[in-house]
Amino acid sequence: MIFIDNEGVTNPHLNLALEEYALRNLDYSHDYLLFYINDPSIIIGRNQNTLEEINHEYVEQEDIYVVRRISGGGAVYHDTGNLNFSFITDYDKKHLNNFRKFTDPVIRVLESMGVNAALSGRNDIQVDGRKISGNAQFSSVKRMFSHGTLLFDSDLSEVTNALDVKMSKIQSKGHKSVRSRVANISEFLDEPMPVTVFREKLLEGLYEYRDDFETYQLTEKEWAEVHELKNEKYDQWDWNFGKSPKFNIKRSRRFEAGEIDLRLDVEKGHIENVKIYGDFFGKEPVEQLEDHLQGARYDREEVEELLSPIDIEGYFGSVPKEEFIELVYGADE
Repeated sequence: MIFIDNEGVTNPHLNLALEEYALRNLDYSHDYLLFYINDPSIIIGRNQNTLEEINHEYVEQEDIYVVRRISGGGAVYHDTGNLNFSFITDYDKKHLNNFRKFTDPVIRVLESMGVNAALSGRNDIQVDGRKISGNAQFSSVKRMFSHGTLLFDSDLSEVTNALDVKMSKIQSKGHKSVRSRVANISEFLDEPMPVTVFREKLLEGLYEYRDDFETYQLTEKEWAEVHELKNEKYDQWDWNFGKSPKFNIKRSRRFEAGEIDLRLDVEKGHIENVKIYGDFFGKEPVEQLEDHLQGARYDREEVEELLSPIDIEGYFGSVPKEEFIELVYGADE
């Protein structure tokens, strides 16, 4: 097994691009191990509705990255106190969904450090009933990876803040995350250490019984190709938000001018259908506003831009435009 040096990259878009690039392009005759640490970010599972998983208002306020990965499973929060590992191997049907094969070596190293870790359920590592690691897999025709998080010294309050979804009444076919009680590995260590030291100890432990340990440095050309994948896929709104399964939103709010009941169908990240009901009194036919929103990207900035020239009060009476935007795309009261 060869260790891939990610050269200290902490940008999650680039790290996920590197992981996919390694899976699809590095020499198939070798197995690889990749470690990476990400800046504060939410990593969304391949089959999830992004908006169901994040506190969008908080994420924007705190400049937290939101990136979709190619593996399934639930949304996870990363920060610089979280170490991520990825085992890249040949595809083997016996290994698909066999998380124990890939988590056992990690658990053995944790146990050697005095951490009483164990695989729980299908794909979590827990200590005393609290989750310290979630794992997921992806397979192509010939290759696969099994990757996981290791909460070492993460800000657990941020986990709650960033993943505490504020939008209600979303119905979708996305795979909704199940939240578990979480803990940091550092809580269970006899002596404190930084995540960088933990990373080295884990690497040493994983290779303790291997004589063929070596580190792979990507060439300049390979890094250029990783950046190209990042730019064309992982940086794109269509991948991170637009790939969400079709979903429906029903939201209503009583304003001074009356109640507005909003129904939205969103597919591939765009507003496919919109209907507005209510007991408000407006001069203009509300169908005009529905037509104006239809086809728009379901993104707050785009909604704000679309509505910037529109006289909202002409449709509803005394309803501030910003409050209507909050109804279309914002946090619940």
